[in-house]
Amino acid sequence: MRVRSSVFACFILIFEVLGVALFLRGFFPVPVKSSFSSKSKLSDLPAEPLAGSPPNSTRLPQPLFRRVVLMVVDALREDFVFGPAGGSHMPYTRYLVEKGSSHSFVAKARPPTVTMPRIKALTTGSIPGFIDVVMNLNSPALLEDNLIWQAKTAGKRIVFYGDDTWVRLFPKHFLEYDGTTSFFVSDYTEVDNNVTRHLDSTLKRDDWDVLILHYLGLDHIGHISGPHSSLVRPKLLEMDDVLKKIHGSLVSKEAEGSLPYLLVLCGDHGMTETGSHGGSSEPEVNTALVLISPAFKRKVGMERPGEVEQVDLAPTLALGLGLPVPQNSVGRVIPGVLEERSLRDQLRFLHLNGHQLSCLLRDSAPDYQKEAGFEQFRVAEKAHGSWMKLYLEGNTSEVLTNMGKKVLKQYLEALAAMSSALSKQLGKYDMYSMIAGMVFVFQLLLVLLLAMPEALSSAAAVDLPVLSSLLSLPFYLLCLLLASVHVLVCTSAESSCYFCSLSWGLVFAAVAFSSATFCILISVATRRLPFGPTVHGKSPVRSSGGEWSLSELDVLLLAGTIGHTLSLAASSFVEEEHQTWYFLLNTLCLAVFQDVCRKYFREPRGSGDEEEHLLPSKDSHSSAHSKQEVVSEKWLALATPPFTLLCCRLLRSLNQTGVQWAHLPDVSHWLNSSEHKTVLSLLSALCLLLIYLLVQRRCSLVSKVALALGLLGVYSYRAAVGSVLFPWQRSGRAASTGTVEARFVYVFVLGILFSGTKDLLRSQIVTADAKLKSRGLWEIYSGLVLLVSLLFRAHNLPVLCCGLLIQTLMAQFIWKKLHYDAAQTTIMHYWFGQAFFYFQGNSNNIGTVDISVGFVGLESYIEAPAIFLTALSTYAGPLLWACHLVCYLSSERERSPVAVGHGCYCLALLRSVPAAAYIVLVTALRYHLFIWSVFSPKLLYESMQLLLSAGVCLVFITMEQSPGSTKLGGDFDPKQRAER
Repeated sequence: MRVRSSVFACFILIFEVLGVALFLRGFFPVPVKSSFSSKSKLSDLPAEPLAGSPPNSTRLPQPLFRRVVLMVVDALREDFVFGPAGGSHMPYTRYLVEKGSSHSFVAKARPPTVTMPRIKALTTGSIPGFIDVVMNLNSPALLEDNLIWQAKTAGKRIVFYGDDTWVRLFPKHFLEYDGTTSFFVSDYTEVDNNVTRHLDSTLKRDDWDVLILHYLGLDHIGHISGPHSSLVRPKLLEMDDVLKKIHGSLVSKEAEGSLPYLLVLCGDHGMTETGSHGGSSEPEVNTALVLISPAFKRKVGMERPGEVEQVDLAPTLALGLGLPVPQNSVGRVIPGVLEERSLRDQLRFLHLNGHQLSCLLRDSAPDYQKEAGFEQFRVAEKAHGSWMKLYLEGNTSEVLTNMGKKVLKQYLEALAAMSSALSKQLGKYDMYSMIAGMVFVFQLLLVLLLAMPEALSSAAAVDLPVLSSLLSLPFYLLCLLLASVHVLVCTSAESSCYFCSLSWGLVFAAVAFSSATFCILISVATRRLPFGPTVHGKSPVRSSGGEWSLSELDVLLLAGTIGHTLSLAASSFVEEEHQTWYFLLNTLCLAVFQDVCRKYFREPRGSGDEEEHLLPSKDSHSSAHSKQEVVSEKWLALATPPFTLLCCRLLRSLNQTGVQWAHLPDVSHWLNSSEHKTVLSLLSALCLLLIYLLVQRRCSLVSKVALALGLLGVYSYRAAVGSVLFPWQRSGRAASTGTVEARFVYVFVLGILFSGTKDLLRSQIVTADAKLKSRGLWEIYSGLVLLVSLLFRAHNLPVLCCGLLIQTLMAQFIWKKLHYDAAQTTIMHYWFGQAFFYFQGNSNNIGTVDISVGFVGLESYIEAPAIFLTALSTYAGPLLWACHLVCYLSSERERSPVAVGHGCYCLALLRSVPAAAYIVLVTALRYHLFIWSVFSPKLLYESMQLLLSAGVCLVFITMEQSPGSTKLGGDFDPKQRAER
């Protein structure tokens, strides 16, 4: 059956999306909850255990606290309070920790360590998934059982000031509230003043039971300048003064005989050494938790803080306020909070927490009875009943006390075991759905690659043996085999699988589709083999001479790309992926150096005319070069690979990335210190000057002037925010937001982009001028360079400068002079782009994403430009190399046709400008965010991005390709191409 190439590409893309959706459904499973539609109620609480008697009262013990103040300081790392500098940064808090009536803990936050999932963990006690990273941008109302809903239902009056994420999660729950946006990270003063201004009036009133404060300034300072900034200490002192004010007010209002208050100081997450967060490193997950109340024993000295899970705060606050524990909580009550209550109350609190965990375990795990924690809880519950019987009989012997302590210990062990089992259960992947999605995607990938030469041929159609495959015996055998596997997996699976929950009609359709695709794949592959039939008179994977034409460089590029993809099946290679790219890039430079030596020093030389032909000069107006020019070009070509190696080695030292060595000091830390601001200023000025010299060569006069003024504005912006200095500027000058300077640069960016777009459209519509088209593309590229230089931090400008320098040298002396074809040049650009992604300091950890660049030039949070600027800054390296590839290929008038025999013929579609969208899509669709703890799934991501980008690119090609267009790898007629 013959189908048009565009129909075939659309068909592949549609089913690829379904395969990806099935994979993501298994990778981001919906956790099993007790119920989304119902909440815990006091009437549902279990009876107090009592052996040999009717059920006892279901009452809750008297609440532990009358009032609770929850003070959340965003990004409060544990060392900010408990570290060596805690005494000077937060003196009053440190005094309460050392000598006050308090309990101190290091609360472990689970990744992803971003605000919205952490708020959900604090209020529900559940473990949010990675999908909540996306939901963090626009948080919907929280529907599952949570502490705020329970407090409101019980008649508690709740007041909130701070991060408006709380307002979006809990609409209509607060008696009074005032929210502030959490995304405008340039503001670290007003965002906290807006919270503190309500304190005096609120603390004087008695019309509230729960007060929640969420301060964002510390987190914003971290995003702007890191945890070691000079702004951190004043901000922590400000938070310490706020806590002192709250504590003093609570102490002054404490009435004799009434229930005590509870003041909670905690952080939602920490921050890395660069000030970001989102990952699972120790500085990101270790947060401070301080519980202050006169109900606790007064300390006599500094004690090492214990470790608890952040989700433990939800059941602790719920039971402390006399509320039911949220149904989906996997946390356990903090024992130290109960230490001053009677033994009966302590056992009752632990029993309620254990009953809630056992119910959740029963709903989450089919084999819950085999869990050690569930059995321990049943044993402890029976022992508790025996103890209650003796207690009610009036037994006051020491045996009863020892027995009660033993039951208490059993409860604690059972709670720990069930909490751990639930945490693991909620983090499981649906492997069956993931494997099914991977099978679909890989089948479609192979079909697309095998059909690519035929789809790009002159007929612009693909011959798919659909009918013969559906009527073949292997198709029915595969259907039976896959159906048997499905029944076997679904009947023996220990946990629920999404694919198993589908109806039999959908399952059969998926089985038939997979079987048919496999049969079509085998049939198409057979035709592509050397002994199979040829297409249009030649084998699509052989050169015209019938022999493979793979050079040493081709083998390196193919083996390196495939090897990198396979390496992502191991978690250590995912965490340290930058090491793979550094190794591949160094190897590539050595291979190119070998090619240069072979061409200029080992190949036999003919006449002078031949030598001159091998070394053309772009700017020459005569047919021959002088001998001196030829020699200089030769030595410059020879020096380019070692120079590239040197630049890459220096850039590696600029930013430490990955997981294993990210904590080590690097050059960027040295440059960003206040003592070396002068050095950073000189380096930034030099880099901006080099950027101008490298970029302006192909621009028009107007764009050159705009580029120069824009780069001057970039330096002015960095000076305004305090990163660099002007010669006449004092280092003690107060930093500003630099909004005016950034907008000044944006004006020139838009002007350059407009000029380039105008030239590009004129070349396509008004006149077929190749020079005008090339200049338009280069001006658009220069506009992107100017925008990236504005977004990059000052210490990262050498990354941009070195990237442009390497691009210039490689284009002038390597790709052109060594006659590398489009496929080789494309893969080299891809390698360089990925390496420069890591040279920027990025990694596969979302914590390395610098969100502060999303607010350059903005005075308030605007979602669309903030997301665009953050994404552009993060992926600037791959994007600039992709754009350079488009400009380079379009400016080369006399480039050789791409040889199909290189084994990467699918990349040959880069011969036309629309086809260059392939490399843009490859870089734009990389899944570098929130995949820091993924093992084999990232291997699929690499294949999915290749499939999606190649398919979309095929649509671009077939949309403009006519039936009479040239064949891939066939004769190349420039006149015919110009006419099209």
